[in-house]
Amino acid sequence: MIILFCRAETNVTDDVNYQAVDTVYNYEEIKSKIQNFVDREMVAHEDDFNINHKFADHLPFLEEKRNIVREMGLFAPQISKENGGLGLSLHQLGQIYEILGKTFYGLYVFNCQAPDAGNMEILIEHGTEYQKETFLKPLLEGKVRSCFSMTEPEFAGSNPVIMGTTAVKDGSNYIINGHKWFTSSADGAEFAIVMVITDPDHENPYMRASQIIVPTKTKGFNFIRNISVMGDEGDGWNAHAEIIYDNCIVPEENVLGPVGAGFKIAQDRLGPGRIHHCMRWIGECEKAFDMMCERAASRELAPGKPLAMKQTIQNWIAESRAEINASRLLVLDAAKKIDKDGAYAAKVEISTIKFYVAQVLQNVLDRAVQVHGALGMTDDTPLASLYRHERSARIYDGADEVHKSRVAKEIIKQYLK
Repeated sequence: MIILFCRAETNVTDDVNYQAVDTVYNYEEIKSKIQNFVDREMVAHEDDFNINHKFADHLPFLEEKRNIVREMGLFAPQISKENGGLGLSLHQLGQIYEILGKTFYGLYVFNCQAPDAGNMEILIEHGTEYQKETFLKPLLEGKVRSCFSMTEPEFAGSNPVIMGTTAVKDGSNYIINGHKWFTSSADGAEFAIVMVITDPDHENPYMRASQIIVPTKTKGFNFIRNISVMGDEGDGWNAHAEIIYDNCIVPEENVLGPVGAGFKIAQDRLGPGRIHHCMRWIGECEKAFDMMCERAASRELAPGKPLAMKQTIQNWIAESRAEINASRLLVLDAAKKIDKDGAYAAKVEISTIKFYVAQVLQNVLDRAVQVHGALGMTDDTPLASLYRHERSARIYDGADEVHKSRVAKEIIKQYLK
């Protein structure tokens, strides 16, 4: 049972009264409340999100919805109860992410969006009291946003031990120099957690890097641009930035965790993070699947002959349903194993879901676009935007090829004994 201490009555929108009166909610009630909120308060506005992709234009609406979620006691569901969240298991949280993934800004409204959710987790786990008070607290409250700055244009992301950004100790400070890109949500972020090389000569290549918190107003933190992704630059939270660190000086108290622990901390956020991503993708799959079926049933090739009568379309519907269901079971099984045994014990399951669900997402989106024909290529539906922004699902957080190789190697080990 999860106890939520909230005001007796929240804001009312569309004559809906979301009550949260010192109520003891069980998990199914929490899930039901979130589902109802998303359906009534978010999905109903999808056309507005679809027509206008500018995050800044939607921010007043999103903040209004965030306030309602706060008053319902459902803000930051991924966080422990001790830190103001709901204390859900990863298995439970995955199901919430699927619900939130069905709408563009569902995760943002509930303050469980990447990269902030991952930054919250590592600040809780590895942050000092100063770091928690200065950076974590406003992040948990939803007063600021953050970003995670790791990927570099000059080096392969599939080999993270090779990196060019350095942090050189200078008295009680570190001087950071380097070039990052695809630093998601840097536009408007209050701070970045930056992966830097602090000991390039360490005999263990996995102990050469550290993570350092850099306020974005620091001199030498140079925001270059939001990178155009298939023609869409985005803005605010919904964007990926290029950053140059040019003699950027930060105090040593901003080092997150021990010096040299950068890779370990990165792994701490990646395991649960992949559950979050995969379940969000399943929510997007369900959205695209519904649109595909509705279009197939309503679009007539001739009077009385809907597109749904064609066997190819029927095959796509059946294949999509099977793939989505299989994806969900795989991800929730991985989440249970992480809950029980930890992320390292579930490394094969984590890699499996990462490449499998990313491909299912591409399959379902592509079929939905095809069923919509020319309409599917336009921004008159959410499909084109989903396709643009989620093609990268097979690349970020480990490319398909890396995860497939990892799974295969672990399997082969069993036959080499």
